[in-house]
Amino acid sequence: MKNTVLAKRYAKALFAVGKEDGAFADYAKLLNELSELYTGLPEVPDALTNPLYPEDVRLKVMESLARALQAPPVMVNFCKLLVEKNRAGILPEIAQVYQEMLDQENNVVRGMVTSATELPPEVNAKIKATMEKLTGKQVELGNRIDPAIIGGMVAKVGDLVLDGSIKSQLAGLKESIKGRE
Repeated sequence: MKNTVLAKRYAKALFAVGKEDGAFADYAKLLNELSELYTGLPEVPDALTNPLYPEDVRLKVMESLARALQAPPVMVNFCKLLVEKNRAGILPEIAQVYQEMLDQENNVVRGMVTSATELPPEVNAKIKATMEKLTGKQVELGNRIDPAIIGGMVAKVGDLVLDGSIKSQLAGLKESIKGRE
């Protein structure tokens, strides 16, 4: 809980600066890239958060990462601030909160379509169009394959869930048969 509050605070501050600069979308991209490095390579969190390393070494590591991603000076300073305040450990949460803020600013919602097999692109396009009509927002969908749903699909966007899976239909049929006993 505490990390979420801190992540929101840092993301809000960076978002405000990004909005002033007109570069808040670029900052989101950089934050996501840094977050991927942080979560993808175990050496990165260790180098940025391990108190056994002096702060100046951790600052140099963070600055090197930011510069390698061709971050503007504002982002380099933000990243260094995270190290100075011992907040580098919440970098993935900050990136997530920042992306949510950017999505809200751009009237975008993200969703997931789960199906038993891979869906053709035209089906994905129809699902996306339907979800956009229902939500009134631009929808970005991800796809996941889960053979456990047997067939059909489950589409989730925010609080909206459209479940057309055979698994849920079978469960409903089972309940209706049990109800008649």
